[in-house]
Amino acid sequence: MDYRKLNSATCKDHFPMPFIDQMLDRLAGRSFYCFLDGYSGYNQINIALEDQKKTTFTCPYGTFGFSRMPFGLCNAPTTFQRCMMSIFSDMVEDFLEVFMDDFSVVGDSFEHCLNNLRQVLK
Repeated sequence: MDYRKLNSATCKDHFPMPFIDQMLDRLAGRSFYCFLDGYSGYNQINIALEDQKKTTFTCPYGTFGFSRMPFGLCNAPTTFQRCMMSIFSDMVEDFLEVFMDDFSVVGDSFEHCLNNLRQVLK
């Protein structure tokens, strides 16, 4: 999909994205790490019913619109990051780092890392 026209007309969400170097500093020195990938992360975010028509496209099989957030929308990364920060706010910068759909869980022992992972997966 080419969303350049839609993106140019979209009010930009300036939610701050984390700085990789700061995240790596917080992760450094831990003994155990677990890395998770949020499978099809953007596609887990619903698009408001009134906005779905903005994502329509036509192909030989008909005209369709997205009900879930696709890649290519200018605010998709910040929308997803905002959701993840809201969901995991009590864990981020403690034992969890979230960058887009990549999650890093840490612990100072294997058991500690597993306990932290259990909290994330609840």
